[in-house]
Amino acid sequence: MNGPAYWGIAGYPITHSLTPRLFTIVGAELGLEAKSVFLEAESMDEFEANLQNLQGDVWLSCTAPLKHSPQARLRVSGPEGVNAINQLRRLNGEWSGTSTDGVGFVAACRHIGVEPNGSTLRMRGGGSAARAIAAAWAAEGGSIIAVEGRRPLVSGPWDSAIIGDGEADLAIDLDAAAGGGESTSLSAKQQVSISYGKGATADEFAVIMVAAQHLEAWKRLYAPSLADQLPSLGWTLSQLSQ
Repeated sequence: MNGPAYWGIAGYPITHSLTPRLFTIVGAELGLEAKSVFLEAESMDEFEANLQNLQGDVWLSCTAPLKHSPQARLRVSGPEGVNAINQLRRLNGEWSGTSTDGVGFVAACRHIGVEPNGSTLRMRGGGSAARAIAAAWAAEGGSIIAVEGRRPLVSGPWDSAIIGDGEADLAIDLDAAAGGGESTSLSAKQQVSISYGKGATADEFAVIMVAAQHLEAWKRLYAPSLADQLPSLGWTLSQLSQ
């Protein structure tokens, strides 16, 4: 299998993103290479303008504010209930995409010793990452205490996992600003964040999650045929530390 012409990150802000480095690390382990790109874009018009200079196949991780717009403009559908994407692939001119925020969050939780099945997550927010995490957490048998932030968590495949209140094993504020924004303190045995900035280390949960969801993107979208050859999350994090 050959790599794409380009791989990298799109959205804003993205200068702190570890994704291009993750592409290089995982790609090298699989014997693939491509040119890394940072596509700063605050709208789909800006995103598409940037793409005009990129010829050939493209693999991109997408962050805010691009998680919803590609669905209509590029005719890419997100998972049921999540209705957003954070991974895009252009292959022979055709776009496809998926969301790995939720499965990446679950993998990161397991990495730090939190098993979703039977555990309660207190979660603030209702955006695309919140919906993806709610769907994945519920699918793994976990319970959710939804805390309204900038927007409520709407109805979705996670409805049966929602409980009123109680003791939470884990908490996360998904309204924390990107780039290492401060989280609102939530009641739980421990709280994590998925927002990281420049200088973040591989033992921070946000970095663990970005590595986990990146590996899931290779498995589910970029190179499913190489899924069995993908490095482990632990190995990938060790490479980020170097």
